[in-house]
Amino acid sequence: MTNSKHDGHLGAVYDAKEPEEIAGHYDRWSESYDADMAVAGYRHPAICLALLSRHLPRGTEPLLDAGAGTGLVGEWLGIMGYPRVEALDISEGMLAVARKKGVYSDVHQLALGGPLPFADNAYAGIISAGVFTTGHVGAHGVDELIRICQPGGVLVLTVKDTLWTEAFAAHVSDLQASGKVTLVEQTSPYVSMPGEAATIPSRGVVIKVS
Repeated sequence: MTNSKHDGHLGAVYDAKEPEEIAGHYDRWSESYDADMAVAGYRHPAICLALLSRHLPRGTEPLLDAGAGTGLVGEWLGIMGYPRVEALDISEGMLAVARKKGVYSDVHQLALGGPLPFADNAYAGIISAGVFTTGHVGAHGVDELIRICQPGGVLVLTVKDTLWTEAFAAHVSDLQASGKVTLVEQTSPYVSMPGEAATIPSRGVVIKVS
């Protein structure tokens, strides 16, 4: 029994406390994830892709899909004209599904929220759908993404609205005040999974690195 208002795999990942526990739940969910999220009407990938195309020219490379899961975003990035995309995810099971799709130039099994083994300015843009949410990555997880994104590049993120109001908005404001980033766009709150009645709204956010 989970404490989340969601059942099944979704409730389990939201209730998980440690990165290893989260990874294990996603490993077990990996084979049915795409079908389950289709039933839930999962909107994060479409929102992120629309925002990215508005702020990062077609052909820009390389990109990082941070929290790539099974590659729902990666499948579309190539179709949209972004030729080189790498995937990062905590779950080897999810990345195994993503590898089969053949849409990523490289994959990295890593957890967001701590130091990442990438050079400064390694990526021209970063997209992260569904990661800054309940039980996953907090506001300060964005700092490493900023470090590895090139000046003039953008981070396209979805952020659970409760996280945005509790900590994320204030953290982005501090980063803006220090001259590190500019918040160039945020959407109105939207329900990311209409098929899940207990879903808390999220918003899409575009952050430009200075």
